[in-house]
Amino acid sequence: MRLRGYALRTQKTYLHWIRRYIYFIDRRHPTDAGADDVRAFLTFLAADRKVAINTQKVALNALVYLYHKFLDQELGELGFTLATKQRQLPTVMSLNEVRSILNRLTGRNRLIIGVLYGSGLRINECLRL
Repeated sequence: MRLRGYALRTQKTYLHWIRRYIYFIDRRHPTDAGADDVRAFLTFLAADRKVAINTQKVALNALVYLYHKFLDQELGELGFTLATKQRQLPTVMSLNEVRSILNRLTGRNRLIIGVLYGSGLRINECLRL
């Protein structure tokens, strides 16, 4: 994944979903499993775990990467059950709530939170600065 230029966060996320899939198939090697097991795992995520559709798509991408790029096996048409849980809109804080938080912070933490709020950076982006 590093040689292909995948972001570190993507690598960690893919490895997380691949690990969960391997546990789902009772710790068998993925070459001993196949499209039916992938379909069952993705359906399990939607039906039993009630994950959001984007979460299910990330798991699908991780497993497609595993089988297609790493194991050189085609999965074909999976036909799994799509998740129905939609993304929730974030709760937006008011200006007064933000001021209240910033007034209670000092030093480095105030600087980090101020930069995050003022610039719209993601946490990892800000911490890398």
